[in-house]
Amino acid sequence: MKLYGASGHGKVIIRILEDLGLSISKIYDDRAPFKILGYDVSKYDGSENVNFIVSVGNNKTRKRIVEKLKNVSFTKAIHPTAIVDKTVTIGEGTVVMPGAIINVDTIIGKHCIINTSASIDHECQLGDFVHISPNATLSGNVTVGEGTHIGSGAVVIPGVKIGKWATVGAGAVIIHNVPDGETVVGNPGRIIKK
Repeated sequence: MKLYGASGHGKVIIRILEDLGLSISKIYDDRAPFKILGYDVSKYDGSENVNFIVSVGNNKTRKRIVEKLKNVSFTKAIHPTAIVDKTVTIGEGTVVMPGAIINVDTIIGKHCIINTSASIDHECQLGDFVHISPNATLSGNVTVGEGTHIGSGAVVIPGVKIGKWATVGAGAVIIHNVPDGETVVGNPGRIIKK
């Protein structure tokens, strides 16, 4: 396994891979050289091209790096304590953190982060590069567009559609659809920034 990104998010992914018994052959970061959790970090030179995970928490930066890595194959990592129904589809490059729950007939896009103890109920659909933060809850049939970030502890009621590259603040309660690019906070959620 190879990681691109060696910050706090990268540390969590390192531990997931270790818990899965997978070996990490390389860790790359544009700020290299340095060490992270005892692993050497170097700059990517294009010589490795299989089993990558982009281990960067920022959705826009993660997308930029993925688009920069040409002719690379990506893999996914699911922590052994996560509960993922057998009908769930998870795209390449996606990471599911400890304690997360993903329920029946959910579709998770590519290069997403399903963070610690996040709960995603039945038949949700998440686009690519989405981040569901720790303890966030998506009720059934929620749709989340590409690049959207759902903050820690946020709750989204059933059937809500959240657009692309939107931000849902920590602890927000989302009871209405959220258009593309909006920032929504509070209980009930209200738009504060377009």
